[in-house]
Amino acid sequence: MTTEMKNAALQSIEQFLYKQSEHCDRQQWDEYLAAFDENAEFHIPQWDSEHVHTTDPKREMSLIYYATRAGLEDRVFRIRTGKSAACTPMPRTLHSVNNVQGEEQADGTWKVKANWVTHFYRFGESEAFFGRAEYILRADSDSWKVLRKQAILLNDKIRHVLDFYHV
Repeated sequence: MTTEMKNAALQSIEQFLYKQSEHCDRQQWDEYLAAFDENAEFHIPQWDSEHVHTTDPKREMSLIYYATRAGLEDRVFRIRTGKSAACTPMPRTLHSVNNVQGEEQADGTWKVKANWVTHFYRFGESEAFFGRAEYILRADSDSWKVLRKQAILLNDKIRHVLDFYHV
């Protein structure tokens, strides 16, 4: 792959991540979910010690773990039907994604790393979560599909609630 092709792919990936953030902030759940492959894994590991987080969601504790997109779909269903007390009322969120880096893998997927901050407002209070994310993406027509998302929450003092829309 030429440098120009790599730069074009990274620019496309950045735009994809920005659009995903916008879908989440605007609570456009159908569009948000559509970007995830049906077998996509979504993981927010728990910190094991000050600088080491868990790595195996099937054997160790996680803050959030969905083995497939169905877990995210269930959360969205609960939000839409009002069956999630933790999301009533829904916070207003503003995601900021930066420092996007990526490398194409041997199988044609892309391993992408990014930093993120999510500001949110609920019950008259403003707060923020921030961290790093790692994605496995595959090209899908003129866009991308998320095969895996792992978000490392760096400020893990959770005063109220943490959900998928915070990362």
